Order: sequence, then structure tokens, then C-alpha cells
Amino acid sequence: MLKTKKMIPLAIPHMSGMEEKYIQKAFSENWIAPLGSNLDAFEASIASYNRVLESAVVSSGTAAIHLALQLLGVGAGDTVFCSTFTFVASINPALYLGAEPVFIDSEQETWCMSPFALKTALEDAREKKQLPKAIIVVHIYGQSAKMNEIIALANEYGVPIVEDAAEALGSTYRNAPLGTLGDLGTFSFNGNKIITTSGGGALVAKQPEKIAEARFLASQSKEDAPYYLHHQVGYNYRLSNVLAGIGIAQMDVLDDRVAKKQEIFATYEKGLADVPSLVMMPELDVAKGNRWLSTMTFCVDTVGKTPEDVMELLRARGIDSRLLWKPMHQQPLFQDALFYADEAGDVATKLFQTGLCLPSSTQMTQEEQEYVMDTVKEILSK
Repeated sequence: MLKTKKMIPLAIPHMSGMEEKYIQKAFSENWIAPLGSNLDAFEASIASYNRVLESAVVSSGTAAIHLALQLLGVGAGDTVFCSTFTFVASINPALYLGAEPVFIDSEQETWCMSPFALKTALEDAREKKQLPKAIIVVHIYGQSAKMNEIIALANEYGVPIVEDAAEALGSTYRNAPLGTLGDLGTFSFNGNKIITTSGGGALVAKQPEKIAEARFLASQSKEDAPYYLHHQVGYNYRLSNVLAGIGIAQMDVLDDRVAKKQEIFATYEKGLADVPSLVMMPELDVAKGNRWLSTMTFCVDTVGKTPEDVMELLRARGIDSRLLWKPMHQQPLFQDALFYADEAGDVATKLFQTGLCLPSSTQMTQEEQEYVMDTVKEILSK
């Protein structure tokens, strides 16, 4: 068994080796601010990869969601429906705009937004004559939601969809890139994502004119005039030309990173198949997730340990792991928010209470992954 002296990390940045070339280009051209050839090339690369005409690169995935909601006219007194099983950044931008969140449960086949719960919520909203201004569908851990069903409901009720694909760059649903199925889609390039610019995000849209508007909003809404002229509120959200250079090099290896993440997941799935009660995250037949993080659930009663217990035992053996997302409707910040459960009951909370993320860094060696699997088997079998 591997004798590890350093922690096997959950997920860390993996550089291609070409990032410094583009960073140096920004310095040699003296384009350090959020303008320049790196930024233009990075935006073009994201658009091309996702088969859309345009993209806007911004300072974070959160900023991208904020811009998306702004473009949809979300404001004070509106409601925004959002997946409950996610990180708080998915819904914080709705709060920035004064909107009220309503949380939609997960379902068991994808861990993403439940069409059953969404339908119930939309029916109630129509009866109250307060349909949401937007539905934020989160593709959790790089897995696609049941988009056909969700899009059909959104169309029936006339509500636009924002896809939070922060964790899902490189994932597909019916061969279409996630983030391009709804009205607007967002990505994140945070340090632990499948590719990174250290921080950063991107916005894509079905209507190219929305991207031009997003760039305008992200640049302090500065009008085209010989002096500083502003007619509306804007934001300082554009990504720097330096960080965009990192992004260009990262996009060149994105397919390799996706393939490695999928290989890591497949190795866990095969290697842990004989562990009683352990189940790896499911996937739809029509989807291909990037497996950003390899995640599992297990029967707490059978094992006699909680996910937190297992996490601490792994840490003591030099293995980093993480609990699954604590649902938004269980957060003190949202204690008064409405929540609509799946027909199977509060699925998101059950996932949080029974699940764990395993080390998924693309630099992880085969020996390290075998050590992780051996340790998981030992802990869950005791």
C-alpha cells in the first residue's frame, strides 16, 4: 500500500505548460487590463468549443450568473427558481438584484433539478400569478440535468432558463454542450474547476446580441462617447488579458482533462463495485458528464459511519475528500425560502447526508488512486 507523506488533494489546478507563453504575450504587448488579444482569443475559443457564435469572459462564474439574470430583467420583488443542491454562488446573484429565491429539489437519476418538483413549483406560481423571472438549472458535478423535461416545462410556462454549468464545461446532453441548451449559460474557471484561469467565468447565449450587452454591462456600462457617459448601472466584471492568456492554454488541453476525469471516475466505479451500499453518481444514457468530481453515496446505517466520519478517517490517512453540497433550503441564509421536493421526498438532503467527493485531480497517479480505493474499502467495511 502507498505510504503517503503528503495529502492527496481533492482537485487542484493542472497547468498545460504553455500558460507562461500567453502571459508573456500580454506583458510584451503591455495589455494588462481587461482588453487585448488574449481576451479576444479566449472568448473565441470558448465560443467555438461550445458551438455558439459569441461568449463573454468575466471575472467569475458568479459574475456570469449575475449578468445573465440582469439580461433577463430580474429585479426587486421577482422570484427566481434555482436548484437547491448547489453552491451558494448559483443563487447569490438573484439576491444582489433584490429577487426572492425558490428552491427546487434534485431527483435520483442525475442529482440535478427534479422536473417533478419544478412542475409543482410552476403550477403554484401560476396560481399565485407570480411566475419566476428565471429558472437556474445547475449541472452538478458536471452531470446534466434532464434538460428535455425541464425545457418543455420552461416553454410551457414562458420562463427563461439560465444554465449554471460552472462545473460542467466539456459535458454534453444529447451531444449538445451543456450551457448552450437554455437561454443563457455560465461557466466557471475557478482554481479547482476542470480548467482554470485562477478565477474567472464565461457567459454564452442563444442570442449573440445578449453577449454584446453583457460585455457592455461588465465594462461599467460605459457608453460610446468621447467622455465617460453612463445611462445605467454597470459592473467591473471583465477578465484581465493576463488571466485570459492562462485560459487559452487551458482550453488547448480541456479535452484531455475531461478524458482523464472520466477515466478516474471509471476506475473508482470498477474498483469500488464490491463495496456494500456504495453507489457512484449516476448518469443519463443521453448525457456524457465531464466527471469534474468523482462522487459517491453509501448507506450510513449499514456502514455505521456518517460522511463526515469517513471524511475525517480519510484525512487521517492523508486523503482529502469533501462532503456533498449542503442544500440551499437547509442553509440559515434561506430559512424562509420556499422549497419544492421531488416525488421521492427531499432528495437533495438525502444526498448531503449520505455522500462524499473523492480525490479527482487529473495529476493523481494510479498508485494514489489505488491507495484511495483501498482506504475507502477498509473504512466502509469496518
